[in-house]
Parts: sequence; structure tokens; C-alpha cells
Amino acid sequence: QVQLVESGGGLVQPGGSLNLSCAASGMIFSAWTMAWHRQAPGKQRELVASITSGGNTNYADAVQGRFTISRDNAKKTVYLQMSSLKPEDTAVYFCSGYGVGSYWGQGTQVTVSS
Repeated sequence: QVQLVESGGGLVQPGGSLNLSCAASGMIFSAWTMAWHRQAPGKQRELVASITSGGNTNYADAVQGRFTISRDNAKKTVYLQMSSLKPEDTAVYFCSGYGVGSYWGQGTQVTVSS
């Protein structure tokens, strides 16, 4: 079955950087659109960034220029490089995949605090 496992979350100071990874299995990874969403306490889940099978990317306005989504089809992994982090980036970050249906990982906590 399809599995998505996120890693790389943690505590970082404002202005710092953090790299998230999402390892996929049970799917033809190269054919799927992948995305990162986040959900802060008391808020709705929101799209952070997405990347198509062809490598086209899309970003939320709030992270444009600070975050970079990428994928390695050979490793079946999607990445989210986050820099210039702000306290408002604090959230649980979820990886998702879209192909034959949609699938979600369990999430990884990112906390930006001094």
C-alpha cells in the first residue's frame, strides 16, 4: 500500500533553516504530484508547496522565496527546504501524494522559536 513518511522536523530559531524529507513507497512515485501542507494549532490545513511529475512547482505566497520543494524520483523522496523561518511557520507539516487517489503522511512538527 502507499506510504508516505516525513522526517526532518524539529525546533529552530527564527531566521534559521530546516530541511524536511518525505519517503514514499507503494506507488509509481515519478508519475505523482507531490505536495507539502501544514497545519498550525487552531488553523486549517494549508498548502505550502507542490511539485508535479514534470517538476513544475507552486508555492503559497507566505513561503515564496523562502521555501523550496524538490523531488528525487530515484529515491522516491520529496523534499522541502525551508529558510528564513519565522514563528508563524510553526506547524505540523504533512507530505501528500496525488495519483490514483490521494495519500497523506502522518506529519512532522516544525517549531520556530527563540
